[in-house]
Amino acid sequence: MMPPPRLSMVAGETSGDLLAGLLLDGLQKRWPSLYANGIGGPQMARRGFDAWWPSDKLAVRGYVEVLRHYREIVGIRNQLKTRLLQERPDVFVGVDAPDFNLDLEAALKRDGIKTVHFICPSIWAWRAERVEKIRRSVDHVLCIFPFEVELLAKHGIEATYVGHPLAQVIPLQADKSAARRALGLRDDDQVVAILPGSRESEVRYLIDRFFAAAVLIKRAQAAIKFIVPAIPALRPAIEAAATRHALGDSLQIVTGQSHTVLAACDVTLIASGTATLEAALFKRPMVIAYNMNWLSYWIMRRKQLQPWVGLPNILCGDAVVPELLQDQATPEALAQAVMAWLHAPEKINDLQQRFTTLHHQLKRDTAQLATDAIEQVLQS
Repeated sequence: MMPPPRLSMVAGETSGDLLAGLLLDGLQKRWPSLYANGIGGPQMARRGFDAWWPSDKLAVRGYVEVLRHYREIVGIRNQLKTRLLQERPDVFVGVDAPDFNLDLEAALKRDGIKTVHFICPSIWAWRAERVEKIRRSVDHVLCIFPFEVELLAKHGIEATYVGHPLAQVIPLQADKSAARRALGLRDDDQVVAILPGSRESEVRYLIDRFFAAAVLIKRAQAAIKFIVPAIPALRPAIEAAATRHALGDSLQIVTGQSHTVLAACDVTLIASGTATLEAALFKRPMVIAYNMNWLSYWIMRRKQLQPWVGLPNILCGDAVVPELLQDQATPEALAQAVMAWLHAPEKINDLQQRFTTLHHQLKRDTAQLATDAIEQVLQS
């Protein structure tokens, strides 16, 4: 066995931190004395990762929103690039965050440092022109969806399908009753999970719409329960919004525990992003919503290649769950879409079967497959 490599990584937000933590599990199993540094979050820190900057510094989405933080983010990238070129890790692994990582990876690759990108940028969904930047920037891509390897091969980019780590972590059949007991809910409660996103900008644009929808749902079904898993930094903003909408005892806010919340709920009102795939793996019906700065949305719509933005719809190749975006995401429309699920058991059963098939397709030993691929890159 080769000695442990000197590894640097960048994960740019909550979902990237989770994925990077799972990857570190595989790397440390192969090389128990592995040391890794760079930019990361709490999941990575639990594995002994040395975070020079916290991952939430990069947790910004949307063109206009990024511009507000541009100088700080570019400053961090330039400092990190200088440090990595001096310390010269054996391999750099960029975890998602392509706007940050691809330029950094390109500079490192030009200087002879091997680069791996974990999670293929969604060139099949939008920004197809990015494929040329990927080819210039990385030695290998670790793909979480099976069709991506062939797509990248057409452009001369080496890649390995490693499955989606969440498909291995999330059970094929979650224990709904146990999850409810952990959250103080009864088996006969009707429960709506509200997931407004993991970024400050997402919560700012969505939380009032989601809570206004919750008020309308509660008027129609007085006994219904709402539960929100909040990351610590965003909990004050969510609590302030809850107070504005006077949801009272019908609303429970918990810190973290998003998987427990998804396992416990009957339906979820959820921001577009990785969390929608988590909800699909928990086999939960959902209403996907998104709202952002109008200019950012206009630019993104022009680059969009798929008729959907939600991962469950894209991966199933069909509109299996409703998407309400921008001006469509009114409280009235959101409430109606959520209540439609609560009264459609046959439709839910069909959806759960499709999500079970998807789960099997994505379930692989991601940590080992990714570690094998990284080892091959190091030996090449």
